[in-house]
Amino acid sequence: MRDAAKSAGFGPKEVAAPDFVTRSRRGNGDFLPVGESAPPRETRAKSAAGVKQLEAELDASRQRNEVRGRDAAKVGGAVKPPAPPQAPSN
Repeated sequence: MRDAAKSAGFGPKEVAAPDFVTRSRRGNGDFLPVGESAPPRETRAKSAAGVKQLEAELDASRQRNEVRGRDAAKVGGAVKPPAPPQAPSN
């Protein structure tokens, strides 16, 4: 039914994917069959030292964001909101 309506010109028109989309897709585009494992990944897990370094970087980033948040709260608390608009009387 859908194919007949589509061939008659009803329904949305098919649009070709942009070039960057077609280049980023895999060749076959098929899903893995049930029970088949995914191919092994090219990247390995981080070492314990790498995990510690990443945790330190994330903690430093969190601390910077907390300081920025406190500064923004101070500035935001000093600004008074504008008065609500007055409706014109007729």
